Amino acid sequence: MSEKSTNKHHWAPGAASGVGSMPGGDAREAVKTVTGSLEALPYLPELPARGPGADMIGRTAGMLVELYAHVEPSGWRISDRPGRDTRRARAWMGEDLDALEEFTQGYQGALKVSAVGPWTLAASLELRGGEVALSDPGACRDLTASLVEGCRAHLAEVRRRVPGAEVVLQLDEPSLTSVLRGSVRSASGYRTHAAVDRGVVEGALRTLVEAAGGPVVVHSCAPAVPFGLLRRAGVEGISFPLSLLTESEEEAIGEAVEGGTALLIGAVPGTDTPLSDPAGSVSGVRTLWRRLGLSPETLAESVVITPSCGLAGASPGYARAALAHCVQAARSLADNPE
Repeated sequence: MSEKSTNKHHWAPGAASGVGSMPGGDAREAVKTVTGSLEALPYLPELPARGPGADMIGRTAGMLVELYAHVEPSGWRISDRPGRDTRRARAWMGEDLDALEEFTQGYQGALKVSAVGPWTLAASLELRGGEVALSDPGACRDLTASLVEGCRAHLAEVRRRVPGAEVVLQLDEPSLTSVLRGSVRSASGYRTHAAVDRGVVEGALRTLVEAAGGPVVVHSCAPAVPFGLLRRAGVEGISFPLSLLTESEEEAIGEAVEGGTALLIGAVPGTDTPLSDPAGSVSGVRTLWRRLGLSPETLAESVVITPSCGLAGASPGYARAALAHCVQAARSLADNPE
C-alpha cells in the first residue's frame, strides 16, 4: 500500500468500527468485546441498559463543565448544581474509562470516543421551565461552551489513560436535520421550535472540531444528513446508515469523498437478524461508488464499515457477530473494491 493512501485518515484503510452503544451493563465485558473485535478503529462503548446517566444524553450531560442536569419524568433537565444523576453518570463514565485503560494496554492507533453534539443536546436538554434549550439562543451558546470544555477534558483523560491512542471524537447528532428544518417539537407538542440558522449550526460544530485537537466524526441516524454543512464545519468523517441514503444526497457524498472526507457507513443491521456473507453486506457500498463514478482504489481508504446504528437493542451474541461481520465486510471492500 502506498504511503499516501495509508496516511489519508487517522486509521488504516479497510477499517471497521461501531457506532456507540452495546447491550448489557458490564463495562469490562463490552470493552473487551469491542477492543477484541476491532483492530483498526476500536471505540469506547456506551451501555444505556444501566439506566439514566448511561443513556446518550445523560452520559454527555455528566461531561458538561459548570452545567448540570437531572432526570425529570419528561427527560433530562438543566439544574443549578450536581445531584445524584450527575454523580451516577460520572461514576459510570469512570468505570468505562477504567475498563478501556485495562484492555488497551500498549495499544497504538486510532480510538473513537463519543459525545452528543451541541444541537442534539440543545434539542434534548430542558431548561428550568420545561422547554428545551433549543428554544433559547443564549442557552444554546452556553451549552456549546460547556460541551467544548467537557469534551476537551474527556479527550485529555482518554489520551492520558491510553497514551498510544490517536483519539477520534464522534459527535452524535441525530436531531441535526430536525434543528435545521425547524421540526423539533415544543414541550406542549402543539408547535415546533424555529429552524436554527445554518451558519449558527455550522459555527457551533466548528468550535467543537477546533477544540478537539484531533479528528472529529459526526454521526446521524436520521434521514437527510447535511453533508455539505458538516464538511464546512471541518469534520474528518461523517457516519450514517446506508439504508437511509436517497439519490438526492449522492452528489453531496461524491463531493465529500473527493474533498477527502471519510464515510463511516452503517451497512450491517444493528439488531438481531441472520447475516448474509460479508461481501454481500457491502454490495450497496460498491454500487454507490460505481454510480458516483468514484475510483474503486479510493474505496477502502474513504470508507469505514459499521453497524447501521448502536447495538444496544441487540443480544450480546449478535453484537459480537455484527462487529466481526463489519471487520470481514471492510476487508472484502479492501480486497475486492470492484
